[in-house]
Amino acid sequence: MRKVTVPLGQRSYPILVGGSLLDALGRHTRAAGLAGRCAIIADANVAPRFGHIVAASLQAAGFAPMMVTVPPGEKSKNLRVVAHCYDQLARHRLERKSFIVALGGGVTGDLAGFVAATYLRGIAFVQVPTTLLAQVDSSVGGKVGVNLDAGKNLVGAFHQPRLVLCDLDVLGTLPDREYRAGLAEIIKYGIIYDEPLFRRLEKNLDRFLARDPKIVGPVVARCCEIKADVVGQDETESGLRAILNFGHTLGHAIEAITAYGTFLHGEAISVGQVAAAMLSARLRGFAPAEVDRVRELFRRAGLPVALKFSAAQRKRLLEAMRLDKKVSGGEIKFVLADRIGAAVWGQHVPDTDVHAVLDALAANA
Repeated sequence: MRKVTVPLGQRSYPILVGGSLLDALGRHTRAAGLAGRCAIIADANVAPRFGHIVAASLQAAGFAPMMVTVPPGEKSKNLRVVAHCYDQLARHRLERKSFIVALGGGVTGDLAGFVAATYLRGIAFVQVPTTLLAQVDSSVGGKVGVNLDAGKNLVGAFHQPRLVLCDLDVLGTLPDREYRAGLAEIIKYGIIYDEPLFRRLEKNLDRFLARDPKIVGPVVARCCEIKADVVGQDETESGLRAILNFGHTLGHAIEAITAYGTFLHGEAISVGQVAAAMLSARLRGFAPAEVDRVRELFRRAGLPVALKFSAAQRKRLLEAMRLDKKVSGGEIKFVLADRIGAAVWGQHVPDTDVHAVLDALAANA
């Protein structure tokens, strides 16, 4: 087992990465200082598969868990489902010293974390991510929230978990498409922060896709280290943390205009990162050969690298980008790269360059 610490002073917390960790959840939760009643929030796909294991571990450690089941998929990340969760917590009389276990992928983690941040003005929660994407990205850092029809994650909070437990064994149950989608966030860390990680992925991608634990474990842990380092320096995204949004400005807009049903998050931000690399070449001197490396790694990962939009879709896409949380004074701000391993945030990109890149994406689709 590997342990990574998110350094936030008195609110620091551990990320545990390893195999056979679900059975030990109760023990690790107890070590994190939690006690009493708790609720497990999981979707209708994850709850039958892992809910009984998590509940049994918590019970064995002296906790009193109850299960709240929500619909699967991004469309459940809304205020209506949040209200359903509140009602269940109130019915079972959870108190301020109670806590929530977020069991599932990024949607469940965001949703359950937001419920924890707002129920009784905030109660503790634990992240137990069951997808690759959630283990390396969304479960760490305390950004929680839900979607509005207008855009993704427009209602949210910063609410740090008390513990993140990444059981690598559960990745074996992931459908191939979801596993590959998780690679989009892993590749992102290489582009924005860690060129050796990017090279490691280029060299060992086939073994990673084959789910070789000798490759997967160290890579997941390294991604958690990077996320912990960035969050430790900038918890509330006032500066450095914004680099984690590389590819997300366009990616989130793609998700929004397709009603969160056509593309997985990793697939949308794969296209977004290729676009961001192309914008970086136009505006920051990012080498064309490096754009090709980025595009090729996403392609080898089985992720989309181009997309064609109709005129109506392009208009909606630009509107969705202008609703992005990173917009300032009505101006869309992008994260761009100077080279693989170094990114800059808060970059103004003229609409002419955005359209030129969308044209290039369409030409390659």
